[in-house]
Amino acid sequence: MSRYRPPTTPGSQYITPEGAARLRDELDRLWLDERPRVTIAVSEAAAQGDRSENAEYTYGKKRLHEIDRRVRFLRKRLEGMTIVDPEANPGRRDPQRVYFGAWVQLEHIDDRVDGKLRWYRLVGPDEFDMANDYISMDSPLGRSLLGKRLDDEVTVALPGGNDIVVIVAIHYGPSGARPVG
Repeated sequence: MSRYRPPTTPGSQYITPEGAARLRDELDRLWLDERPRVTIAVSEAAAQGDRSENAEYTYGKKRLHEIDRRVRFLRKRLEGMTIVDPEANPGRRDPQRVYFGAWVQLEHIDDRVDGKLRWYRLVGPDEFDMANDYISMDSPLGRSLLGKRLDDEVTVALPGGNDIVVIVAIHYGPSGARPVG
């Protein structure tokens, strides 16, 4: 039995300026603050002698490996990203269409949540966890919304069945500011 696992397909290479800043901040925090602190703790634990039964040394080395793995991932991910600012070139974009970085107000046409209005922001896969109302452009809902127009009815294929939503409003605000209403 092999331990080989095929590599996972990377998510989309798009990110908002806010998402890129958050990833750079995490990279700086890990590389400039946490890694030096853990390195000092590991070297102090190593100086105590027998490393085979030294838990501080063992767990410190594991933490260094975790930090190094995350730093490699962040550097590689940031290197290949395309930062898309929804505010740049507003004249080139149709304000009645859903593009990356847009705030979209949806009305759910469903027995369970009929008529419920909710705002979502379409972002990259590295930043959808920044807020509850952020959705990844790679998610079923995100893929279904891209390129659609105002008042379009969109059917979203979900594992539990289809969901039907209507695009009620589209907003491109400053720095992704959530629209009111």
